Order: sequence, then structure tokens, then C-alpha cells
Amino acid sequence: MRSGNHSLLPSSRRATQKLRLLVSPTAASCSIKASTAAKMKALISICIGITIFLIAARAASALAALAFHRLHHRPTASFFPASPSIPRKAYTVLINTWKRNDLLQKSVIHYSKCAGVNSIHIVWSEPNRPSDLLYEVLREAVHSNSIRGNNIELIFDLNQEDSLNNRFKEVKDLKSDAIFSIDDDVIFPCKSVDFAFSVWKSAPETMVGFVPRMHWLDNSNSSLDRYFYGGWWSVWWTGTYSMVLSKAAFFHKKYLHLYSTNMFQSIRNYATKNRNCEDIAMAFLIANETGAPPIWVKGRIFEMGSSGISSLGNHEERRTQCLNDFTAIYGRMPLVASNVKAIDSRSSWLW
Repeated sequence: MRSGNHSLLPSSRRATQKLRLLVSPTAASCSIKASTAAKMKALISICIGITIFLIAARAASALAALAFHRLHHRPTASFFPASPSIPRKAYTVLINTWKRNDLLQKSVIHYSKCAGVNSIHIVWSEPNRPSDLLYEVLREAVHSNSIRGNNIELIFDLNQEDSLNNRFKEVKDLKSDAIFSIDDDVIFPCKSVDFAFSVWKSAPETMVGFVPRMHWLDNSNSSLDRYFYGGWWSVWWTGTYSMVLSKAAFFHKKYLHLYSTNMFQSIRNYATKNRNCEDIAMAFLIANETGAPPIWVKGRIFEMGSSGISSLGNHEERRTQCLNDFTAIYGRMPLVASNVKAIDSRSSWLW
């Protein structure tokens, strides 16, 4: 009998078989854990390897681009005549303000720290002149924040008339070709502004800015070419734009002269009367001169105020009316749509 034979086994052999039965499941479990740990280590090693490869590839690409630039970059003829001084090495900050001295002070202090700035002009349209105290506070801030020994000029451009056209009034004797037009309640990091300046230098005939908008053809009325104003969400959804607003944009100083002397008087009157759309007027002017779209630059915006024109009711309806009225005056739609977006790849992995 088998049972009898099993019972006749020596006690030491039976103990060994029992021990094997007890040990076998534990050994299997340990084997599984060891296998899982090995797989995890392999996966982690692969992830680390891919990360190192991506970093090395990015570094190699950057070095190759730098080498190519040094080997092949040569000065090229400009669309615009060069100024006698430092026309493309620096830019002028043109700040539009209205009875918000606290915001103006923050804006001046911030932009005086940017490396590319050589002068700050404040468009002053208030009935009273700026106080001596305000001027001294701003002058001291500019002086203390100027870097690399750069002596930044601070100038108030005083205007007798309260008009939105004042922000585009020609400024005489500017040392730089580039104008960075900015509202007093908007802050962009200096790194973003300097990058936008570098983009503008590659295309100085067009407008380069941070706040895109779009004109859309109104298909509800097929008998007439009518347009409606597309705000930020329409740009975000479609990736298409035809304007960058002058609340944060670079353009050539030449356009201040053209706006002051060649802009349709009816459009200038429109902006003064309605206190709106001077930025659309400038977008029309530049597009009409160049036949080219603006360039949208990615940048993080910090808005310090909310009492501007855009906060008023029926804002987009009023802007739509501007588009169609200006198109009628020009006799055509000069704005050109684009899907191009400039991104500083040095500080962004997703581009």
C-alpha cells in the first residue's frame, strides 16, 4: 500500500519533504518580486536614457544653430533707412497712461530694468501737467534700475488735446528705430520683451506683439463683405489672427510719422470721438503699407488694471463697427491673416 510505504519513510526524509513543500511557495514569491524589480529597474533605466538623449539632442541642436549663425550671419540691407545712432541695438518704450500714476510708476520701474531699453516716453494727455514729485520719483527709479551703465532717458510727451491718437503722435529725435508701445496697466517680463524685440529685428517692417486679434468675414450677409471682430477666444480656438494690439507691440518709428501725417483724417476723428479703435487704425495702416501680416509672440501677460476701454459694455460690437467703417474708408480690407506664432524655444520644451 502506498500509504503504508509513505509511513515507512525515515523521519528525516519526511521532514525534508515537508520543508520543501513549505519553502517552494516562498521561493516562487521571491522570484516573482525579483523579476518585477528587474523590470522596474529596466523601465527606469530606459526613461533616464530617453531623457538624457533628449537633453543631448537639444544641446546639440542649440550648438549647431549657434555655429551656423556665427558662420553664416551677415548684416543685410534694411527695409527702412538706418538712424544715425544705435537704431537696432535698443528700443524706446512708449507708455500710454491716463490718471493712473500708481500703475504708471510700476510700469516705468519694471521696464527700466529691461536690457534693451534706451528711452522711456510717457504719452501724457491729462489736462494738468505731471507733478514735480511724480517726475522725480520716476526719474530716480529709472536711474537706480538702469543696468550695465545704460543711461535711460525719461521723457513726458505732453499733449494739449485728450485724444487716443496721441499715443501715435510722432516723436522727434528718437535714437532707436524700434518702438515698444505699451499700456500703463500691462506688464510683460523683460525676457519676453527682449525676445519680441529680436523677432521684430528680423522683420522690422511689420508689427510684432503679444495680444492677437482677428477680423472674420460675416457670412450671414452674402451681398456685402462685412466683418466682425474676433477677440482672444476666437484666436485661441482657430490659431488665426490678423492684428496684434498696440497695447503691447513693437513697430518701426516710421509708422508714428505716417499715422500723424498720412492717416485718413476721418479715422483720426473717429478714434477721438468714440475713444476707441486707434489700435485697429494702426493695424490697418501697417498692413496697408506692407501687405503682410503681423507676428504674434508668445508671452505671459500681467494685467494690473481692469478699468480700460475693453471693460466697457458692447466692446466687441463697437470694434466690429470700427472694422467695417475703416474698411469702407480704405476701400478694401488691408488686414492679412496668419497662423504664425513666435515662441522662445530656449525656455519652452513644447514648441
